[in-house]
Amino acid sequence: MNMMNMDFKRKLPIPMETKEMYPLSDELSDVVEKRTAELKAIFEGESGKMALIIGPCSADNEDSVLDYVSRLVPVQEKVADKLLIVPRVYTHKARTTSVGYKGLVHQPDPNAQPDLFKGIIAMREMHMRVVKETGFVCADELLYPEHYKYVDDLLGYVAVGARSVENQQHRLTASAVGCPVGMKNPTSGDLTVMMNAIAAAQRQHDFIYRGWEGRSAGNPHAHAILRGYVNRQGVTHPNYHYETLQYLAGLFAKWNPQNPAVIVDCNHSNSGKNPFEQPRIMKEVLHSCRYDSDLKCLVKGFMVESYIEDGNQPVDGGVYGKSITDACLGWEKSERLIYEFAELL
Repeated sequence: MNMMNMDFKRKLPIPMETKEMYPLSDELSDVVEKRTAELKAIFEGESGKMALIIGPCSADNEDSVLDYVSRLVPVQEKVADKLLIVPRVYTHKARTTSVGYKGLVHQPDPNAQPDLFKGIIAMREMHMRVVKETGFVCADELLYPEHYKYVDDLLGYVAVGARSVENQQHRLTASAVGCPVGMKNPTSGDLTVMMNAIAAAQRQHDFIYRGWEGRSAGNPHAHAILRGYVNRQGVTHPNYHYETLQYLAGLFAKWNPQNPAVIVDCNHSNSGKNPFEQPRIMKEVLHSCRYDSDLKCLVKGFMVESYIEDGNQPVDGGVYGKSITDACLGWEKSERLIYEFAELL
């Protein structure tokens, strides 16, 4: 008899049990609701602000991540009339070959063996600490759709990555998510794939989720994220230039989704994974928005990979606040980027 070739180590707590162990107070729940409503207003065109989703490539260390997010608090206060900052607290890390550090959920200690029980707890604890200690509501990646329910009461923004955007379960789960969901263009760069994902996420669906038959409400805040692409020769190409933004605007006009919107990811293939290009990319997109009023309405913000220290290091590098995955912009440059961004609006 053919059976699944897997060693089932232990039964993990379901989301309801985890939430009972680490409950969210009414006060913190109100913070999440209010902050998420502010973000939704940006995507609905009801707010004149722009969104800035900024933070480490991966949330690899609770202390340094909380340190980083805490530094954003006084910055947010100074730019509150123009920007809504959403910290990236990505507890999952997509891997092209599934080799290497897979994020906090897999390895709460990057130098230790995987421990998914501790990882689930660490994910919820980290997001709760951010809300409680800073008043921010964070973004995380919908890498494993079944994990979302562990933190659905804490997140203000969710991204579906380039490798996941074509997957049926990701699209269906996105249709049930209660906050804005960004659908990245696939690594191939085909924007129609991204548009299909947005269309699917905005519709209602009947599907199985975590052992339940359910019907989603549809997500009217599902939108595009442009992150660049890789051609068949493995060469990276950007897709944030004026011509691509115009083409995307034409696709939105043709497809006519609710709340047409795009976030420009300033790193990944748009920067060739050179984090120091991110400020320049942001300024170019803002110039395009000033030139074309339609693009100004369409572009709702940016995604930036940023941490305390510039660059990256090996998993065992030991430098506090330095990425162990993709290279990031350090704090001083990031702070300057935020203030320059606000001045240009």
